[in-house]
Amino acid sequence: MANHKSSQKRIRQESKRRILNRYYKKSARTAIKKLRLMTEKEAAVSFLPKVVRMIDKLAKKNTWHVNKAANLKSSLMKRVHSL
Repeated sequence: MANHKSSQKRIRQESKRRILNRYYKKSARTAIKKLRLMTEKEAAVSFLPKVVRMIDKLAKKNTWHVNKAANLKSSLMKRVHSL
């Protein structure tokens, strides 16, 4: 266990942030799966901006790498366009 007050605080902050990051990542992955399983173009087109927004937020906060986010968005847009 850490001895300094600042390191104890950092541990508390990191544990809270880890839980939030896990929640956001899991909800984004679920939304991506839901979008990939859609077969109706209208529903997919209306749902795509919500998923892209989630991916952008994760990339902005460095939870996901920027290139991973770009690749995901590109593949999802291709998928929706091909419906």
